[in-house]
Amino acid sequence: MTGANHGIGAAVAERLAADGAAVVVAFLRSAVTTDPETPEQYHRNRETDGETVAERIRAAGGRAIAVEADLLDDRTPTMLFEVAEETFGPVDVLINNATGWAAGDSFTAGGLDAAGRSTTPVTAQLFDRTFGVDARAAALMIAEFSRRLLARGGRWGRIVGLTSGGPNGFPGEVTYGAAKYAQENYTMAAATELGRHGVTANIIHPPITDTGWVNDAVREFAATSSEHFHVAEPVEAAGVISWLCSDEARMVTGNVIRMR
Repeated sequence: MTGANHGIGAAVAERLAADGAAVVVAFLRSAVTTDPETPEQYHRNRETDGETVAERIRAAGGRAIAVEADLLDDRTPTMLFEVAEETFGPVDVLINNATGWAAGDSFTAGGLDAAGRSTTPVTAQLFDRTFGVDARAAALMIAEFSRRLLARGGRWGRIVGLTSGGPNGFPGEVTYGAAKYAQENYTMAAATELGRHGVTANIIHPPITDTGWVNDAVREFAATSSEHFHVAEPVEAAGVISWLCSDEARMVTGNVIRMR
């Protein structure tokens, strides 16, 4: 799975390993634009070595390796699958969790988002980074997963992506929301095209989740919002993903599952 060195990704990796899966902890340590409104813990989390997660899994009796890789490199999906197959065997589960998010952007740049952070303008550089990871890389990972599964005659598989925003956009995070919506479309197409091969493909839309970035302004926003009811912990999203990857969810596909 991608983006697995901290937050929801790390929680999912550990939960799936506890469920019996062998896990490739794919990650890329990256700094985000520093701003005084974002807790320092979030910056530290983003720069965590994925080997820390893999070590926790192995210490608990699970199987895991960590691989640092840049999803903006279009050779990365093939490399990750080759490493996974050489180490553990065929890949049955793909979790697209990584994000190229670097800063909130807005068409009215200069204001504050719900977290009290300053927004930046929409730029080509931010578009290329965000769409490159959240949309293009997710699509390439699905394509590599599909190609290998069909080549071996596989009859069971799970694809799960993570999204944010929605069909009406994501004000204050406009490029991130658009990239995630593109990933939703790729995943829904996979659900239709791969369904007869025993593969389910779903997207989860987590609630506000404290991966280190939640500050007092965010908690106040959640407490007064008509759309957000909870500030969740990463393990809560991991529980939903674990179920989607189980045999119990074999007929659940083509859905955007919104957690609130």
